[in-house]
Amino acid sequence: MRPHFLRYVCLCLATAAACRVLAGPLSSAARPNVLFIMADQHRHDCLGAAGNSLIRTPALDRLAADGALFTHAFVQAPVCVPSRASFFTGRYPHSHKNRVNYTPIAATERLMPALFQQAGYRTALIGKTHIYYDYPPTAEAARRTGFEIVDLHDGVGPTDKYSAYVAWRNANDPKASVTNYRAYAKNVEPGQNPFRSVISDPFTDTTWTGMRTRDHLNALSKSDQPFFIFSSFWKPHSPYEVPEPYDRMYDEVQIPLPRHTTLAEIERLPKPLQKLILRSKPEYETSAEELEWIYRSYYAAVSHVDREVGRIVGELEKLGIADNTIVVYSSDHGDQLLEHGLQGKNTFFESSVRVPFIVRYPKHFKPGRYDELIETIDLLPTLFEACEIPLPPGVQGRSFVPLVGTGDRAYEPRDAVFAENIIPEVITGGKMQMSYEPGRGVAGIRHPDAKMVRTDRWKFNYYADGEHELYDLKNDPDELINLAANPNHTAVIAEMKDRLLRWLITADETDQIAPRWLVP
Repeated sequence: MRPHFLRYVCLCLATAAACRVLAGPLSSAARPNVLFIMADQHRHDCLGAAGNSLIRTPALDRLAADGALFTHAFVQAPVCVPSRASFFTGRYPHSHKNRVNYTPIAATERLMPALFQQAGYRTALIGKTHIYYDYPPTAEAARRTGFEIVDLHDGVGPTDKYSAYVAWRNANDPKASVTNYRAYAKNVEPGQNPFRSVISDPFTDTTWTGMRTRDHLNALSKSDQPFFIFSSFWKPHSPYEVPEPYDRMYDEVQIPLPRHTTLAEIERLPKPLQKLILRSKPEYETSAEELEWIYRSYYAAVSHVDREVGRIVGELEKLGIADNTIVVYSSDHGDQLLEHGLQGKNTFFESSVRVPFIVRYPKHFKPGRYDELIETIDLLPTLFEACEIPLPPGVQGRSFVPLVGTGDRAYEPRDAVFAENIIPEVITGGKMQMSYEPGRGVAGIRHPDAKMVRTDRWKFNYYADGEHELYDLKNDPDELINLAANPNHTAVIAEMKDRLLRWLITADETDQIAPRWLVP
């Protein structure tokens, strides 16, 4: 018998044993429901419960008060598709190999909805999935990932012909034939929000996503089977269109704006970051007045999503199933909002990689604020443990049930979290496409890959061309001073490089090494 086959048999036996332990006595019908609500591009600090006294998020604040609020949750990639792939597999991007937006995930990867479906759950998708085995993003493609019921809306023009929201709006909104759902109103008076949406609140994709989620909650609550619903909002992702009356919600609020980043400061960043920030029209030159309206509109979009979250949670309570439903709220990444001169994400700054993360499971998870370091790949094993569903092989996250559960099992906190990214706008981007030169790479960058390791105090970012960043988060929480060239920190840099190396070597060990060698 061949050695690699023996290793495979050992892994299967070990996995089967673990599954018998995890599976427990619950039948499918007795398992809890799961409602996973995801916003797109929601910053960790734009939440009242997280300490932001200006933003209005009463529904999310109530959810946080009743559940576990994780203040230091980190995505494994600061961009939509790779991050969602990590949520749905419990695996790091270099393992599931979905590294750039609008690229398919490998057919060998097993995704969360399919695993829930296999365990006897009804499954539904409402809104943006942004993860497929093949492209384009059709309803049928979403079903192949494990969703039985699909109300798809990926939210960008090229995908509109596959969108259930667009079809619904065309049938219901009188303005559908004359204006795009992302368009700004043209009759805005001076001094008013220039990002006011041309369409009204009832016909926005935010309101539609909440409405359809409640519809499916009503239908699925009548089934004898438990359900897994993924309710996925486009907002507060840019562009910044926001409907009335939300466009006026923050008119009188003075939101602190980020300090202006100079071109000289940008040019001191690693080359992939420079190219990312300076691509197309340099956004670091955005005027203070325009930036103020961007922040007001972003906050308003969060508040709009918050209203729908409140309605959805209220529907759970109305149906009498709130106590037996695990509710999760998070985001696939944050938004720089002109911090460090950049709009959007794709960086390892806190505003991109750190996200809101709330999990509520009444009588099973202890409410409270948890400051431990959490990775978003930890969600899948946590849900599966709570639902007593066997874990598939290869999951790299760790369940935090021992941390938040009502039992007395010990929990070993993470001492570091990791993220990685192939800076997409350096190598892709339609009109921003940059040419490749043999031996020189793209725009002078031979390889745009980068890795991040973050501890309680330090953040270290390593780029494949050899550039790196080191930030002392205790003394420099805004990540303004790169200490990578400081000779006083050579020991810290060596330690962080060792952490990255150990992580890259061991992350896939459950896939490749016989279980008898694995250290618990």
